[in-house]
Amino acid sequence: MARLNRDQLLRLAKSEIQEITVNQMKERLDNSERLTLVDIRERDEWVQGHIPDAEFVPRGFLELQIEQHQPDRSQPLVIYCAGGVRSALAARNLQEMGYADVYSLIGGFSGWKNAGLPFKVPRVLTEDQHIRYSRHTILDELGEEGQIKLLDSKALLIGAGGLGSPAAIYLAAAGVGQLGIIDFDDVDTSNLQRQVLHGVSDVGRPKVESARDHIAEINPDVKVVGYREPITSHNAFEIMQGYDVVINGSDNFPTRYLVNDACQMLGIPLVDASIFMFEGQVTVYRPESPESATESGFTGFDGPCYRCLYPDPPPPGEVPSCAEAGVLGVLPGIVGSVQAIEAIKLIAGIGEPLIGRLLMIDTLDMTFRTLKVNRNPSCPICGDQPTVTELIDYEQFCGLPSVNAQPIETTTVTVTANGTGQPALARV
Repeated sequence: MARLNRDQLLRLAKSEIQEITVNQMKERLDNSERLTLVDIRERDEWVQGHIPDAEFVPRGFLELQIEQHQPDRSQPLVIYCAGGVRSALAARNLQEMGYADVYSLIGGFSGWKNAGLPFKVPRVLTEDQHIRYSRHTILDELGEEGQIKLLDSKALLIGAGGLGSPAAIYLAAAGVGQLGIIDFDDVDTSNLQRQVLHGVSDVGRPKVESARDHIAEINPDVKVVGYREPITSHNAFEIMQGYDVVINGSDNFPTRYLVNDACQMLGIPLVDASIFMFEGQVTVYRPESPESATESGFTGFDGPCYRCLYPDPPPPGEVPSCAEAGVLGVLPGIVGSVQAIEAIKLIAGIGEPLIGRLLMIDTLDMTFRTLKVNRNPSCPICGDQPTVTELIDYEQFCGLPSVNAQPIETTTVTVTANGTGQPALARV
């Protein structure tokens, strides 16, 4: 077998493949032709700039990963490197794999850039972040782009208690860039049975301070903004504006209605949950138009809000608190973790959030049920003719004590059937 030097091998490869100039490729792209562009340079080259919409697959992984980026071997595929050498050899290998319409870009990225054509300098993870979030970035659905979305995002937690604790821990570990935490309470010994964000040494401290210290130990990338004050109609808009998602772990009805209404008015997705004894539930309320839902890739945009299920707060004394009925300590860990997952899905734009669906969890028999819940056209806040047009403080209607008194835990609901035989909700 004849031995080939570098130049002979390159000439042989180019004689067996198709090549394309930067101007030819630009013309085809301008004509909206569906070309899959694959940048096979190394990471340090990619971060200095790349052709817009190109997929990044380092040369050493090309044959192993190309099917994830273009499984159809009949579709046109353009491979490029820095100058056109590596891409020529790579194109020949892809032809051997059965890709029938693969090209090597003449001149590579340097030729594209020297021609004055547009290129993109990406935001990338630091080396430390690349290691920390490596289990995220290897997920095709998330990747480095999704992780950057998380780092650039802001999530607001209503409460740093049973639900807020696991949600905060996992959102911080996932790299959500800013966590806002609203809680005016101090850590009490009775909290430690379920509020895992706090420890014995935190008893007597404000929960927002305890949360900030714990999260700093989990992930220094995360900025914690604490609001040691109750959320009311007077400060809700000021606090909530600018956040990408709200996670509701509140422990009373006035706050639940207030947060729902504010999210609807501000257009912020709300991940809502509640717990009671051995049961929990989670859903997502996402106020948006059908057009924006289509652009985001999510279905179920016509889902309900909290008032669709419960138009008005319950009368005083109708709903028992967890302080009265009890709650299994691990239950909020399960439910709050599901809230964190839903928030991450909303931020990164992956999967199908629980929009228009209610996840019901019963830990005694360990069953999970998902119920379809529909938007109510007569809803007072998101209906066709809304009657709630400003925020309302409901303390006096719910018969709750002032905000300085001991709060109750979140309650849950059970499922009954309405007159049409469809699932409906009733408070317990």
